[in-house]
Amino acid sequence: MIRFALICDHEHEFEGWFRSNDDFDTQKKRGFVDCPTCGSHKVEKALMAPAVSTGRKQEKIALAMGEAQKQALAQLKALAEKVRENADYVGDKFAEEARKIHFGESDPRGIYGEATLEEAKSLAEDGVEFMPIPSFPDERN
Repeated sequence: MIRFALICDHEHEFEGWFRSNDDFDTQKKRGFVDCPTCGSHKVEKALMAPAVSTGRKQEKIALAMGEAQKQALAQLKALAEKVRENADYVGDKFAEEARKIHFGESDPRGIYGEATLEEAKSLAEDGVEFMPIPSFPDERN
């Protein structure tokens, strides 16, 4: 059995279990799939993020995207691009530079770069304001 995250045309989110992807498609075509909240038969698969294990022990996120998810992804890409256009890239020195700016040791400016989870936790504990920006496979610094 496969569990799908589903959404109707009224944006009600729910789950459904099916034997396969084809089973979902067949049931949908026959009108057997409907929203439990409003009864709409206009149901699509929603954003799903199952973890997929790889040989290198990394996790990947798989996205089954509808139109709303594609728009959200485009907005995230635009945000990341705007940050990159208006901030200085500091590479793996992000935590060090962010801390210097926070404590007034460097002039205030927008920066972006990489930080380990431990560095990010330490910055948060020190009260340094920052946020992760999305990175996409087709982008290069």
